[in-house]
Amino acid sequence: MRIAVLGTGGIGGYFGGRLAASGHDVTFVARGPHLEAIREHGLVVRSVAGDFTVQPAQATDDLTSIGPVDAVLLAVKTWQLPPVLEKLPALVAPHTAVITVQNGVEAPDQVAAAVGRGAVLPGIAKIFAHVDGPGQVAHVGGPASLALDGWSATPGAPSERVTRLREAVTASGAASPVPDDIWAELWSKMLFVVPFGGLGAALDATIGELRSRPSSRLLLEDAMREVEALARARGIRLPARVVEGTMAFVDDQPADATTSLQRDLLEGRPSELDAWTGAVVRLGAESGVDVPLHRLLLEVLTSRHPVAPPR
Repeated sequence: MRIAVLGTGGIGGYFGGRLAASGHDVTFVARGPHLEAIREHGLVVRSVAGDFTVQPAQATDDLTSIGPVDAVLLAVKTWQLPPVLEKLPALVAPHTAVITVQNGVEAPDQVAAAVGRGAVLPGIAKIFAHVDGPGQVAHVGGPASLALDGWSATPGAPSERVTRLREAVTASGAASPVPDDIWAELWSKMLFVVPFGGLGAALDATIGELRSRPSSRLLLEDAMREVEALARARGIRLPARVVEGTMAFVDDQPADATTSLQRDLLEGRPSELDAWTGAVVRLGAESGVDVPLHRLLLEVLTSRHPVAPPR
């Protein structure tokens, strides 16, 4: 398949690199020293599952130069979406699949507004990976899985396009689990990352500190229940004991873990605060569900960390 990877960071670099190494025609969109290093030395992936290098690697900073492709792995962060969506139609033909892997739940709708709902495959990437220098990606743990499905998929009856993409991901050496309900999966992930990210940033605390102090542990559970109430009000079929299950997951994580939101805010970089906590507040108002803890977190974090201009 011809594949364009928009955002050659930890997610795009790892999964796109696997697909390229397994024989697919992959073009990576990157910029600056990262782009130059990929062009000159290939894309180097150091992974707990085995190191590999894509060389030569096709890379560009102009996605409009690629032309229509079979699949787009849209791996930019949420705050990077607007300028990318302006140019995204240049990659999309009637058969093209655009896989969204952004945190939060609003990206599929935003992408659909640019290229049509029929092109969008909501996806969930589960991996701990990051750029580890120009042209280098480090995969340090996690399932290394990329789940995806059609917008209104019937369980157990994937489209030919979805099946082909899942098979390509699996054949590349990554995992592509079949979700029972992609929207429930997206909201379940949001129920974990948004409360953890918001409270972790507000309290400057690791996940170990949040879960071990009775007061902050209760706040974490309360924030999760706000997201649960919002999801159910919007018709999302979450598991019956989703908060209890998520807290058990929290207890299994490395004690020093933090979220990208927390790290970005503390280091003065553009962050996904609007797509995480901001989305809960927005959708809560839209759905008539009060989310007081998230409203407070948004107010505190917005005033403490003014929005940094994108670089």
